[in-house]
Amino acid sequence: MTIRSLFATPFYEGALDNPDLLEELEGSCRALEEDDVAGRNWSKEHGYKGYTSYASLNDLTIRDPAFEDLKRSLDKHVRAFAEACHFDLGRKPKLDSLWVNVLKPGGTHSGHIHPHSIISGTVYVCVPKGSGALKLEDPRLSRMMAAPSRLPDAPPEFQPFIYAEPKVGTIFLWESWLTHEVVPSKAKTDRISISFNYR
Repeated sequence: MTIRSLFATPFYEGALDNPDLLEELEGSCRALEEDDVAGRNWSKEHGYKGYTSYASLNDLTIRDPAFEDLKRSLDKHVRAFAEACHFDLGRKPKLDSLWVNVLKPGGTHSGHIHPHSIISGTVYVCVPKGSGALKLEDPRLSRMMAAPSRLPDAPPEFQPFIYAEPKVGTIFLWESWLTHEVVPSKAKTDRISISFNYR
C-alpha cells in the first residue's frame, strides 16, 4: 500500500535578527499610533481593538527609514519563500503594502485572506505573554463535508487548524489565499506587529 501527501500548503517561519531595528520599529509604531488620527478613527469605526494603519497610510517605507530597513530584510525572506514554493514569476516579488498593528488586550482579528497578492506575512515587534497565536485554517476545510474530526494527537498536517506562536522578531509568511486569523489576546499589554503583502 502507498499513501502520498498531496497539495502541501507551505508556511514559512523566519526571524528578524536585529534587536536595534526591532526597537526602532517599536518606537515608529507607537509614534504612528499617536499621530495617525485617520488610522485611529478607522480602527474605532471598524471595531479593531487597538490601532492599525491598514486603511490610512500606504507610504511607511518612504515615511520612516526603519520601515525601509525592514523592507530590505523582508525582501530576502520573501524571495527565499517564493523559491521554496517553486513559483514561476519571471521577476522578484514586490512589496505591495505594509501596515502597523497595535493590538490591545482582548483584541482579535477574524478569519480572512489577502486578495490581489501572492505572499502575505507578519513580523512581530512586541509579543507579550498570552498575546495569542496566528491561527491557520486548512484550505480544504470547506470541502470536507462529512469528514470526521481528527484525533487530538493527529500530526499537524492532519489538523483542521494550526496555531503558530510568534516571538519577538518572528517572521511568518504564507500564500495570500490561506485563511488565517488572530486569536483573542490574553496579554496585559499591547502586541505590536507589522503585516505586509507582496505581489
